[in-house]
Amino acid sequence: MAKGKSPVADHAQQKIQETSLEAESRKIAGFDDIEKVLPKRWAVSEMGFLDKLTGRLGRRNPFYKPATPDKNIVTLLDTIAYRPVHPYPHSPQPWQAEFVAAIFYKGRKDVGDVVSTIADAIGLDGDVGSNAEAKARIAERIQPFIDEIAPAKSVEIAIPQTSGVPIGKMLGPSNASGITSQTELTGGNDRSDGTNIVFTAPAFPEAKAHIHYAAPEGWGIISDVDDTIKVTQTTNPIGILKTTFADEPQPIAGMAELYKVVHDQFNNPVWFYLSASPYNLYPFLHEFIRTHYQPGQLILRDNSWMFLGGLLQSLTQGTQAYKVDRLEKIHRWLPKRKFICVGDSTQSDPESYAEMYRKYPKGWIRAIYIRKVTDVSHMEKKNEQARFDKAFEGVPRQVWKIFERPQEIEEHLRTLAGEA
Repeated sequence: MAKGKSPVADHAQQKIQETSLEAESRKIAGFDDIEKVLPKRWAVSEMGFLDKLTGRLGRRNPFYKPATPDKNIVTLLDTIAYRPVHPYPHSPQPWQAEFVAAIFYKGRKDVGDVVSTIADAIGLDGDVGSNAEAKARIAERIQPFIDEIAPAKSVEIAIPQTSGVPIGKMLGPSNASGITSQTELTGGNDRSDGTNIVFTAPAFPEAKAHIHYAAPEGWGIISDVDDTIKVTQTTNPIGILKTTFADEPQPIAGMAELYKVVHDQFNNPVWFYLSASPYNLYPFLHEFIRTHYQPGQLILRDNSWMFLGGLLQSLTQGTQAYKVDRLEKIHRWLPKRKFICVGDSTQSDPESYAEMYRKYPKGWIRAIYIRKVTDVSHMEKKNEQARFDKAFEGVPRQVWKIFERPQEIEEHLRTLAGEA
């Protein structure tokens, strides 16, 4: 997680890390034009001057205050508990995990104009105006973008223990994006691989999340989200807005069934879902994944945008650098696991996974599957074979597969499962 950077700095870094293919794709699809008509950054009003000034200090901030239920909203994120690799295999390390919370101010209600703006941008103004369900969906999903971020705040969590007495941990203070992230011991050293427990924030009754315990060795799946397992239309700005805010979320045909088979074939692997979406979409994407796919850790960009253009930029700028950074983190946590990576051709998944394979060529990544997306616009260049050949230069051909339908990789997966 980034420490103490402001949203403006995050955006500047994304722009610097933007690849030539991303820049060309954004230009062809007219992303800049759409971003200009969306609501600008919402005003900061709730946080005090000291919060604004010290929010960039992150955990070094000495002026932080506890989040309170009357003023704040707290979202806890699911996490993976792991044991750091010890040089002596018979001396296992205690379980630990990265705990992440997003903290906002409550009470901002000005969603009506925003709902109308989105409806107009995606051409659904008339439909939404007469469709109460669609209008409610937009209002619900837009709220985390309107809620004001709360820097310089802390929150206490409680982790259940087999003894019956939970362990308390203080998370925070939150950074300039309202995010707090830190690694803590989870206790429960007698817990085994595959255990799943719920931890809470006692002061916030609705704040609950899961800890999934993953032993050092075994298999794991790293899956992209947008246009890999969920219809997002990432190359189309109108498509992103429509599928994110107005539509009922739709899984990619056949992928839920495929992931269920993979979960069984590879003996309860650990699951990571890696998306370039901002954390504002965590509640929406978390519910989608838990409804259709295997539970795991959902990793999103650690910047909370208080403007809608930030969503489009998050999904289309600097995604390779961001994903490689998060893949490195997973490698640090579980360097002895064997991973299967699944992505698609709309973003930089081929380049990101290939970069990690070349960096760790001794079998950390055992297979890479890239869904060739053909049902959205502006995909001609991204689907060229030359693009895949260049991305996977130096990666053995038997490791990576391009597919359009999930059935096309079932045989390769069966072979891999036989090795497992």
